[in-house]
Amino acid sequence: MARSELHGGRATTLGDVARLAGVSIATASKAINGRDQVAPATRQRVMAAAEELSFTPNQLARSLIAGRTGTVGLLTSDLEGRFVIPILMGAEDAFGAGQVNVFLCDARGDAIREQHHLKALLHRRVDGIIVVGRQTDPRPSLGQDLPVPVVYAYAPSDDPADVSVTPDNVNGGRIAVEHLLATGRRRIAHISGDPAYAAAQDRAVGVHEALAEAGLELVGDVMYSTWSEHWGRAAAAMVLAQHPDVDGIVCGSDQIARGVLDTLRDLGKRVPEEVSVIGYDNWEVLALNSRPELTSIDANLQQLGRTAARHIFDAIDGDEAAPGVRHLPVRLVIRGSTIERR
Repeated sequence: MARSELHGGRATTLGDVARLAGVSIATASKAINGRDQVAPATRQRVMAAAEELSFTPNQLARSLIAGRTGTVGLLTSDLEGRFVIPILMGAEDAFGAGQVNVFLCDARGDAIREQHHLKALLHRRVDGIIVVGRQTDPRPSLGQDLPVPVVYAYAPSDDPADVSVTPDNVNGGRIAVEHLLATGRRRIAHISGDPAYAAAQDRAVGVHEALAEAGLELVGDVMYSTWSEHWGRAAAAMVLAQHPDVDGIVCGSDQIARGVLDTLRDLGKRVPEEVSVIGYDNWEVLALNSRPELTSIDANLQQLGRTAARHIFDAIDGDEAAPGVRHLPVRLVIRGSTIERR
C-alpha cells in the first residue's frame, strides 16, 4: 500500500512530514505553501519529505482539520491591542492563511467576561486556545481540565503545569546596558515605569547585572513611576540636576524614552553625542518619529505569537510541550539615539 494511503495504520498527516523533515508543523506548513521565512535548505528538506510520503499541498488543509474544527481561540485582556495585535499576526502567520481560523476575544481585564468568552470558544469546539495578557506578570490559570490545549503568551500562567511563553525582560535590560557600554558610555541611569509590573523589575535586574559585570554601578537609583512621556521628561530633569555627567539612559519603555529626549533637547544636551538614550518595546510609531530616531529593545511579539501557535500545532498533533515558562529572546534595534549618524 502506498505511504500516501497509509502511514503507520493511519492517513499521512502534515505532522508526519514535519517529523520526517525534522522541523515544526508550522515550518512544514509554510514550506509546502511557499510562504516566506523558510530557508531554502529547509524548504527542500520539507518538500523531499512530502514527496517521500506522497503528501500533496491539497492534503494540508485536510490534515490540519481532520476530525477538528480548524479554529483556534485567542483570548486576551489587552484592552488597547498594543501587544495582542502583533502576537495575533505571528500566530496567524504560523497557522497559515486560510488553513486555520482564529477567533479573537477581548475579556477587557474582567474575569467574568473571560469565563464567558472561554465557554463560547469551547462551545464552538475550537482546537486550541492562546491566552494573551497585557503585561508580563503571571496571571491565573484557566485550569487543567479543559478539553483543548492552552498556551499562555506574554503573561505567563501562575500554574507551572501550564505552557507559557514570555519575553526575556531580564536579558533585555542586559542587552540595553551592553549596547551603551559598547558605545563608550559609563555613567548610565535607568528610568522605568510602574514598579508593580514584573517587566519593570525584570529589566532593572538585567540593567544591574550588566553594569556589575562591567565593574560599574548605576547612576543613582532606578527611577520608577508611570509608563508615560510626562514621567520621562520629569525624571530626566531630575537625573540631569543630580548627575549632570550622566552619559547614557536606559528607559523602561519607548514612551518614557520620548519624554527623556524632550528634556535633553530642552537642556541643550546633544543626543547621542553627549547622552545616549535607549527605549524598550520598539513601538515604531514612537521610535521612528523621535528625533533622533530611538534605539529600542524589541520584544519580538510576532515571534512570540508564532511560538505559541507552534505549541498549539504540536499539542493538536499529540506532541505536547513540556510544562513551564519559556523566556523567548528579545533583540536590539539600533537607531540614532545611541549611534551617531554620519
